[in-house]
Amino acid sequence: MKAMILAAGKGTRVRPLTYDLPKPMIPLLGKPVMAYLIEHLEKYGIKEIMVNVSYLHEKIEDYFGEGHQYGVQIGYSFEGYTNDDGEVVPQPIGSAGGMKKIQDFGGFFDETTIVLCGDALIDLDLKSALFEHKRKGAIASVITKEVPWDKVSSYGVVVTEADGRVKSFQEKPSQEQALSNFASTGIYIFEPEVLDLIPSGTTFDIGSDLFPLLVEKGLPFYAQTRPFNWIDIGTVRDYWEVCQDVLMGEVAHMDVPGIQINDGLWVGLNTSIDWHGTRIEGPVYIGSGTRIESGVTIIGPTWIGHGSHICKDATVERSILFEYTRILPAVELSEIIVFKEYSVNRAGEMKHISEYEPDAWANARDRRNKRRVGKESTGNAA
Repeated sequence: MKAMILAAGKGTRVRPLTYDLPKPMIPLLGKPVMAYLIEHLEKYGIKEIMVNVSYLHEKIEDYFGEGHQYGVQIGYSFEGYTNDDGEVVPQPIGSAGGMKKIQDFGGFFDETTIVLCGDALIDLDLKSALFEHKRKGAIASVITKEVPWDKVSSYGVVVTEADGRVKSFQEKPSQEQALSNFASTGIYIFEPEVLDLIPSGTTFDIGSDLFPLLVEKGLPFYAQTRPFNWIDIGTVRDYWEVCQDVLMGEVAHMDVPGIQINDGLWVGLNTSIDWHGTRIEGPVYIGSGTRIESGVTIIGPTWIGHGSHICKDATVERSILFEYTRILPAVELSEIIVFKEYSVNRAGEMKHISEYEPDAWANARDRRNKRRVGKESTGNAA
């Protein structure tokens, strides 16, 4: 079996994280989501993986390379073009269109292929899913998960016959219009014949275009509902909640990195903690090269990225600080994500550092450890 990871989207609902990161590169426990997917595929002996890329494609390609460090082979298909000014312009062509482009180029999809969205964490038993796909004689299978009815508008909803055969597919219906609460997880199994149904040279989506076509033609297209963990990072709020769950140890097979030096406290290499008046209540991870000054309070679940600096008497509570973030003296942050120049609270409300008065954080790589005076800035957080 081969694999395809869909990684060409912009991830607009996860801004500001995706201002600088493609969605599959968003980190969980300091490692990109897509890395967990590749490791999962390798565990099941799937060694040949194609990835369609577009927005900030070089960050994915530079990080994963050709996959040698994971024991797999990774190939990339860029979707976009270079304009007259020499600028690279991303232009995704839809999830199915991306697969067709790959097939037209080199015929990669010559055997059963599992297709995964690059922005979700899963522990699906791929062997069992493939067995059911083959047993039913399916040309295509979609893995589904039951979701609360009030959440159906966030997903593509699959409607099936009693035997699991798909009879219709609704893309993000309202709760009133939804005919099912079984959501597509963005995990599909396709036989090579499926690629013949996708038109060349045009934008074509798996959910909104290919699936209805499969139903219309009466082809053996089945849904599978399996017990497995599916953690979809659809929004910044989802990301905050996932990070909280991971740090709390509620996600199997995901362990906090670093060394545990106290109950619920993990640290990376060469951290500096002044314990005078400092209180840390886990679970908390403090990244390598991070400095914690005296009088600081940190309440978990909290992740502090490497190279950060928490200044005297600051408070960080149930938050995620990306690398090289300096929290300035006596600042209090609660249930917030800090990423470079931006913050996002638990409700998903985004603010730029300039909207804080006085400044709450800065770039820890900036030697200046003071708030802005007038228009002068301490630098952008990183």
